[in-house]
Amino acid sequence: MFSILDRDIRLCDGVNRREMLRVGGLGACSLSMPSLLSAATDPTTELPTGSFGRAKRCIVLFLLGGPPQHETWDPKPDAPAEVRGEFSPIDSATPGLRVGELMPLTAKLTDRIAVLRAVSTADNAHSSSGYWMLTGYPHAPKNKENALHGPPNDWPCVGAVVRHLRGDTASLPGAVRLPEEIWNTGRIVWPGQDAGWLGDNADPWLLDCDPNKPDFKIPDLSLPSDIPAMRFDRRRTLLASVNQHLDAVHRDQAIGRWSGLQHKAFDLLSSSAARRAFDIQAESDATRERYGRNRFGQSVLLARRLVESGVSLVQVNWTRWEEDQSVAPAWDNHADNAKRLKSVLMPPMDLAYSALLEDLEQRGMLDDTLVVWMGEFGRTPKINARGGRDHWGHVFSAALAGGGIQGGAVHGVSDSQGAYPSSGQVEPQDITATIFHCLGYRPSTEIHDPLGRPMVISKGEPIDAVLSS
Repeated sequence: MFSILDRDIRLCDGVNRREMLRVGGLGACSLSMPSLLSAATDPTTELPTGSFGRAKRCIVLFLLGGPPQHETWDPKPDAPAEVRGEFSPIDSATPGLRVGELMPLTAKLTDRIAVLRAVSTADNAHSSSGYWMLTGYPHAPKNKENALHGPPNDWPCVGAVVRHLRGDTASLPGAVRLPEEIWNTGRIVWPGQDAGWLGDNADPWLLDCDPNKPDFKIPDLSLPSDIPAMRFDRRRTLLASVNQHLDAVHRDQAIGRWSGLQHKAFDLLSSSAARRAFDIQAESDATRERYGRNRFGQSVLLARRLVESGVSLVQVNWTRWEEDQSVAPAWDNHADNAKRLKSVLMPPMDLAYSALLEDLEQRGMLDDTLVVWMGEFGRTPKINARGGRDHWGHVFSAALAGGGIQGGAVHGVSDSQGAYPSSGQVEPQDITATIFHCLGYRPSTEIHDPLGRPMVISKGEPIDAVLSS
């Protein structure tokens, strides 16, 4: 919790300088206050037609570790046993589309979903392939595990670009990540999850939390119990007088951001709208059960509440659960693939994903909310000696639904083993271009790096085959 109380270190006129710096950071829930400044927007002027600009908001479900294409969107029932696995395909709501049997709820909703069966990065490393999926720009070099942040791999993630272009609401940021960052063993955080060279002002909020806990709250959105409202108002007045004092001083760019950061912090503390957005306890027990009483399910429900409250993009990360073993964390099933899919992975995913689509539809929001289902890569066609599938970036599946997407579409074909694309191959930049297109931004939309050089937001092309007319 940042502090707005007095401390010992002061300016020459008695004003507390430390507080001006401390107010720039929210620590208790990993909320970065520099990311609270809205950036200059660059909205398109073209009115929405067809799929372009149909989505007002976007939810990205990112399944860390790489969900297997064979047991999800692209089963291979005619392949040898060591390829097809032990599960069978089932019919879906889309004629001719069969999905894995562990997706019974999702199967009923495929007429709202477009499936991409030939996504490829040809990169078998979590962090470098993930960087490409999250930013739309390939990592240099490919197949680099435990890749670190920084140039030349410092492209902003999709959420950061959206926040930069759209800005924030009065009380909430334009983009949010939850319930934690994506990381490799050793807490090595992947690159490509923040604003990169675009600057801290565009960073998506990071919420490090568990919305499934009975006492869940975002503590940084409430005043400490020992600060009455009158004292809070006095501190706001004090801040205004300090800012007037500093207006007479030549300020560099960093100092020039303080006022906006501080006002944003005060706005958050005093905003009932922000507190309501995070109040997941306001949901009925039936709704919470429908999403699944686990960290992922409740994070997806919280994402729906946030976009409903005005956040433009929310990314929900399925990361490691407490009971995960190092040989198979999250969806990275190097061992016991079938067992883990059947028990701890597919049922909660199927429940939360289908609940989100149905909930959005019932609220009249699905037509203008884009929902993206993806991971960093897929899994090997052949099951290994430990009953697992290993890393495979040569071909895998992703799914899109909602605003701007043609439900029931299937684009791309993998070979008979689910090993390589046969037709309709797409790469991550095509997925990001499709996201931007649905949100109303052409891939050629320009943003500027710290040197003022224009950069296009995506070098891909929207995937026409899955866009609504």
